[in-house]
Amino acid sequence: MGKYIEHLFESFLWRSRYIVLTAVVASLISAVILFTIATLDVFSLIVSVIRYAVGMRVDGVNVYDQFHSDVVSHVIGAVDDYLLATVLFIFALGLYELFISKIDQADEDGRYGSKILVIKTLDDLKDRLAKVILMILIVTFFKNVVHTSFVEPINILYLGGGILLVALALYFTHRSSPHEGK
Repeated sequence: MGKYIEHLFESFLWRSRYIVLTAVVASLISAVILFTIATLDVFSLIVSVIRYAVGMRVDGVNVYDQFHSDVVSHVIGAVDDYLLATVLFIFALGLYELFISKIDQADEDGRYGSKILVIKTLDDLKDRLAKVILMILIVTFFKNVVHTSFVEPINILYLGGGILLVALALYFTHRSSPHEGK
């Protein structure tokens, strides 16, 4: 009787991993939403650029400067959204592969292309997510730099320090990842 209850409990415990499917589906839906929003934002930006080009006036540099700043902000925002959508996509695929089943199609396609979406361990998932999240932080840093005014000299020093920290993070991330050909 005890073995039977143990078997039932272990069977229930093993099957409970399918709860992860809720996170997989929610992450995929969130990724699709972010990809859609970012793409719509880029199309809106294209329309704004065309309108600006058609109605371009030579009445001052300030109009151009403001427009340029807006365009750069929109592009950086779109890149940020695309990166976050990518995080969610990788997260969904990784959870599925770790808890539910190996994705056979990824292995078949992996013979001919990148293996970035093939996740075999929790460390693989963590490594891929960490790199994309680092890129999101870098994009966010530069988005904030675009809107920063350097009134005091110390602000320029802070900017330099921030860039140094970003460069160090990239260096250590690149250094810790295995390279092909080594």
